[in-house]
Amino acid sequence: MSYRPQDGFFRKAKREGYRSRAAYKLLEINQRFRVIRPGYTVVDLGAAPGGWLQVAAEAAGLRGRVLGFDLQPVQPLSRPQVKTFELDILAQDAAERIGALAGGTVDCVLSDMAPRLSGIRDADRRNALELTRKAFDIARTVLKPRGSFLFKTFTGADVEALLKEMSDGFRTVQRVRSAATRKGSSEIYVAAKGFRG
Repeated sequence: MSYRPQDGFFRKAKREGYRSRAAYKLLEINQRFRVIRPGYTVVDLGAAPGGWLQVAAEAAGLRGRVLGFDLQPVQPLSRPQVKTFELDILAQDAAERIGALAGGTVDCVLSDMAPRLSGIRDADRRNALELTRKAFDIARTVLKPRGSFLFKTFTGADVEALLKEMSDGFRTVQRVRSAATRKGSSEIYVAAKGFRG
């Protein structure tokens, strides 16, 4: 099947004011797993262009806070509970800086990060796994006990080992494939809830 960047979810996002079609992935997953609740403090890793920030802000409400981090600047959202920061997630001190900017621990960490694809399958999977591991390290550092971690990854043997490791740190670890995921994509999302601290 050929790649169609302007599919139904793309057009729907334009109509409904979301910055990306990925917003529907988070909407669906949050409806099923409730990783974000009203009043939550949420960290979004790899936040550009801001579709997940919009959904997180709606779910957390005005009593919540949403902090987005990305290598590139994110165009500001007109929502008082959302702040964005330029940050290299792979930097050694990223977790400490995120914790400091959040003012302590948070209720939920989101990661829709993906590496720039080279077309070399093994290299792309390795780079994607590196981002996933880094997101996991950040989540372990900044999450409150009982917090949630939702992240994107790609199927493969290395991911199975990571999910097994993760199951020790969370009460539940569940895979989910969103209806908004393109056919033929190997991406999956993982909702980890009940962080044990």
